[in-house]
Amino acid sequence: MTLQRAIAYKISNLLVEHKMTRYELCKKACIPQQTLKNIMDERNKDIQLSTLKQIVEGFDISLAEFFSDKLFDDDNILD
Repeated sequence: MTLQRAIAYKISNLLVEHKMTRYELCKKACIPQQTLKNIMDERNKDIQLSTLKQIVEGFDISLAEFFSDKLFDDDNILD
């Protein structure tokens, strides 16, 4: 799995877990809807860390919590 796909998958899981829509996340994270759409559709190959930080703060979690998932283990991420 690519890193972009793992990030999109993790965000999708968090949306379900937090019972949020993409629109609600965008509002809470103060990011444009198109930015989130590009991340979720894996169009954005180089996600800025500052953007990801805003997204995880929209879920009220830290970057460390976001990445503490088996999805991001070295064995699961392809270059």
